[in-house]
Amino acid sequence: MADPGMSVTPYWELTFDADGDVDRPERDRLLTQVTGEGVRDLIVFAHGWNNDRTGATALYRRFFAPVPQLAPGARIGYVGVIWPSMRFSDEPIPDFPRSVAATEAEAAPRSALDKDTRRALLEAFPGRTSVLDQLARLLDEQPRGEEGLAEFGRLVRLLVEAPGQALAVTDTSEEGDPVVFHGDTTAACEEFAEALIGLNSPAAPAQFGLPNPWEGAKELLRQATYYAMKRRAGTVGEHGLGPVVGQLARAAADVRVHLVGHSFGGRLVAFALRGLPAGVRTVKSVTLLQGAFSHYAFAERLPHDHDAAGALHGRQGRIDGPLVCCHSRFDSALGTFYPLASRMADDDRSLTGNAVGDLLGVRWGAMGHDGVQAVPGTAGLDLAGALRGPLPASGCVNVDVASVVRHGGPPAGAHSDIVHPELARVVLAAGRIT
Repeated sequence: MADPGMSVTPYWELTFDADGDVDRPERDRLLTQVTGEGVRDLIVFAHGWNNDRTGATALYRRFFAPVPQLAPGARIGYVGVIWPSMRFSDEPIPDFPRSVAATEAEAAPRSALDKDTRRALLEAFPGRTSVLDQLARLLDEQPRGEEGLAEFGRLVRLLVEAPGQALAVTDTSEEGDPVVFHGDTTAACEEFAEALIGLNSPAAPAQFGLPNPWEGAKELLRQATYYAMKRRAGTVGEHGLGPVVGQLARAAADVRVHLVGHSFGGRLVAFALRGLPAGVRTVKSVTLLQGAFSHYAFAERLPHDHDAAGALHGRQGRIDGPLVCCHSRFDSALGTFYPLASRMADDDRSLTGNAVGDLLGVRWGAMGHDGVQAVPGTAGLDLAGALRGPLPASGCVNVDVASVVRHGGPPAGAHSDIVHPELARVVLAAGRIT
């Protein structure tokens, strides 16, 4: 429980493997100690894409730091969820100390696979050394013709596939295999390359000629990797965190639980609602920070297909309080690349196609870009309005946090710009923690 490097106390960690199995000694310490520590409100935070425990703990330390001053006298406990995910080393995190490795990765050619990203990929997908070597070689050599790109697409699929599991990750019942796994690899890489050009030089005049698809090949790999992390987050939430919250309800029935998730960690805590045992009502709030999953996940029916529904439709009713979704238009990971990667292989509409592209962004949009969609009664607030409060006592609440979540370079943009006291205040307001 005691962690000299943590900014708050009492603090516990819960570590899960890729199948959602929890570290039992860690779980047992939480279950046996939380009551003795006099905890009334327990904030459980799940990180998003991340390389290791050190990076996750650094996020928790910084995000939690202002909470004791924001809620003086509140009996708050803190849990950091650790689950096996990864990020690419060339993605800067705003306001976090920059490592030498990150600087080297950003200085490397955009299409190259730097050594730290390769190491992270090997940790995330053990036993795939040969596949990664071939992917790195193709990115370095960039062979002409479509054969090389087709082989690159095949290797990407081989890297991220999990034995006995479908590659598709469904947030809605209409979803099938996404374009990052099927379809024309050359066309997909060209679209990613064009999107990268737009993010790096948004004011640049239109360029004649087609972009080099190899400039988008690394982005194809990135998005396919994140799709695997997205799949893993749902598994850990439903089969790991949800049951642990149920066990906590039995061990400490008076402890009010507040789930917080960033990026795919948002999907993790959302799917934990599906894994809650029947009758558990101890989850008093859920706060999604730039949630990297479909904005239709909680919809009973989709606007463009009334026979389809969100994978979590109605699950917000498992919360004895509100589901608060923080979103920002400056999140280019979710505003640009998530829709491009999420569309199905038979959907030939391009995000870069103006009006048609806008429609595609709506259909395949993410929580962290424009909030919960197609759930009747969802409230919408800007950050100032949310902090004036009070927030609705139940249901879905979208909070536009673009006033603070706005910094970060391509390709992710402001996706990881979440360490702000204002967002900590949103978590406290959602849970009515005073």
